[in-house]
Amino acid sequence: MSDNDTTRRRVLKIAGGTTVVALAGCLGSEDGSDGSSGNDSMNNESMTDDSMEESRTMDPEEAPRAEIDRFSEEAGTLMVRNEMNDLPDPDDPIDFDRGPFITQGLGPGGEAVEYYNFDVQPVEPAPIYAFFRENGDPVENQRNVIDVIPGDEGYNDFWHVHEVTVPDDYEANTVTSGADLMEHDVEITPTDSIKNCPVVPDGSTATKRAGDEDEGLIEGWYDGKVVSYFLFEEAPLEATDGNEVPVSPIYVSFNTNPDEDGGGPQSGFMTEAMSDQTHNVVASLPGDGSYSPLWTVNVYDNADFEGVSDLDTATSATILDTDTATVNCPVVSVGME
Repeated sequence: MSDNDTTRRRVLKIAGGTTVVALAGCLGSEDGSDGSSGNDSMNNESMTDDSMEESRTMDPEEAPRAEIDRFSEEAGTLMVRNEMNDLPDPDDPIDFDRGPFITQGLGPGGEAVEYYNFDVQPVEPAPIYAFFRENGDPVENQRNVIDVIPGDEGYNDFWHVHEVTVPDDYEANTVTSGADLMEHDVEITPTDSIKNCPVVPDGSTATKRAGDEDEGLIEGWYDGKVVSYFLFEEAPLEATDGNEVPVSPIYVSFNTNPDEDGGGPQSGFMTEAMSDQTHNVVASLPGDGSYSPLWTVNVYDNADFEGVSDLDTATSATILDTDTATVNCPVVSVGME
């Protein structure tokens, strides 16, 4: 059995109800218990026996895979493929452990940190559907279902977990798309949980984590096709009262200031001489109550670069632009040498 096959079939068994439900939001549910925290179900009836008689299951190992392109003009904002860069082709595996996909920055106290760069993402999460029996147990072997992939309108790396309740006679992987889901009388309950699960081409790698979650790929369903995604759980995320992804500030400087020709992101982050170390400062770290991997970007004058070493000095620098974008940059290392 290949490493990929092992990853696709792996089972994550966690003791404790709420933890299992939270993980099931991005992991294909295989074992666990209840712990629903949601309300306002979309439908009040579960699947009927008659609705399942004509359903057919799909084998994820034999199903087609969706083509994933994170760098098309439709999918990318800061990272769009052109003749001048070396961004991977559509559906080519991405190595996120190399530039420009990983950055060395600073924490609020001046700690050295690393974070991945998954480009601009909106604050409104997309729904992901996780399947449970009427007794609260996750449906063994059922892959989660999403409605959008990179390039689709409404796509987001951040997913709002919705619990789907199915009867005991439901067969795993009968539902493999949002259309399938809506064809049945099914109870769908939104939870409070948000998961950071970037959809990527199969074979992609991102080996660093600040938490203890598996760094391998997880499989889901999109429109009857298999997709792969990472899971970043360095800190729990809950939807805001406005049903948005929480955000936290980050302060950055570029080689050329944004108000100059060729300035801003296209000029690259300013770094220390002969080093990849930026003075980009995140305002919070995993474990802080205010932490979020979705950062609101504030740009400070690169003339202040040498004087910026922590959050206090970053906020005291000359700020050129505030809240210019929200970017998905999960912190994956703190205090490395």
